[in-house]
Amino acid sequence: MDEASSSGQNYSTVSEFNLIGFSNFPQQLLPTFFLLYLLMYLFTLLGNLLIMGTIWREHSLHTPMYLFLCALSISEILFTVAVTPRMLADMLSTHRSITFVACASQMFFSFTFGFTHSFLLMIMGYDRYVAICHPLRYNVLMSTRDCARLVSWCWAGGSVMGMMVTLIVFHLTFCRSNKIYHFACHVLALLKLACGKETASVTMGVILVCVTALMGCLLFIVLSYVFIVAAILRIPSTEGRHKTFSTCVSHLTIVVVHYGFASIIYLKPKGPHSMDSNTLLATTYTVFTPFLSPIIFSFRNKELKNAIQRSFRRKFSSLNS
Repeated sequence: MDEASSSGQNYSTVSEFNLIGFSNFPQQLLPTFFLLYLLMYLFTLLGNLLIMGTIWREHSLHTPMYLFLCALSISEILFTVAVTPRMLADMLSTHRSITFVACASQMFFSFTFGFTHSFLLMIMGYDRYVAICHPLRYNVLMSTRDCARLVSWCWAGGSVMGMMVTLIVFHLTFCRSNKIYHFACHVLALLKLACGKETASVTMGVILVCVTALMGCLLFIVLSYVFIVAAILRIPSTEGRHKTFSTCVSHLTIVVVHYGFASIIYLKPKGPHSMDSNTLLATTYTVFTPFLSPIIFSFRNKELKNAIQRSFRRKFSSLNS
């Protein structure tokens, strides 16, 4: 730690942090959780790469919905790569320190890819809304250029959010301690270490910005599905309603999982053993939610599932021949 002076007081500023999220966790269980999370992490990478490869090879999938799904898979791969390898290494290590720069980098990339993921889910809801509520204008409103522009805006928006939150947080002086009560450089855990008169206002500002962005995405998705359900109910045949709604099931399931897990973690009441349960919930959310995405899209999306099966059949037939 380096000595610094602020507002007439001497502070011991932090040059590195200790991640102690796993310190109070039952140590005998860590190898088991390490193996489980490692397998889920590898499956997440392979599953999303399989989806991307299938979309790339199958010309029938070169549509806006699958372009967005491909971008979503990229954001999930990058998010897990930004957070999970470090988490896995710390589970088997007794030295769990992270430098100031590495901590800031992890926060930037996790926020960037996390918000990009939320923005992509939002425009995927918009895509379903246009396809079902305005089918005759779909090719005009969702042209290749427009889709590419929407995806670019999502990545730009995620990058702006990541950069803004990271700069705001790491502009503060950290002097109370260097112990982060989390397994990663979590923004709320870091803000508890900051000192200075502006800390309280910065904390409220960061929370307000993040909640507004995430709730804005969720509200847009909910409104899209209100119009989608209204349009589906006007379809006269039961088979037609079922077929139309089936195109939304995988996306809607991912939205429920994504926001449902986040709500459980951040809205649950704090108990006497909240740190251990928070660590378990946060690690599960970080690993399990991306793990579920390729499974849901592969099995709940009939067109993608059939395309994956065709790819495997072609691969096996070429090997046999």
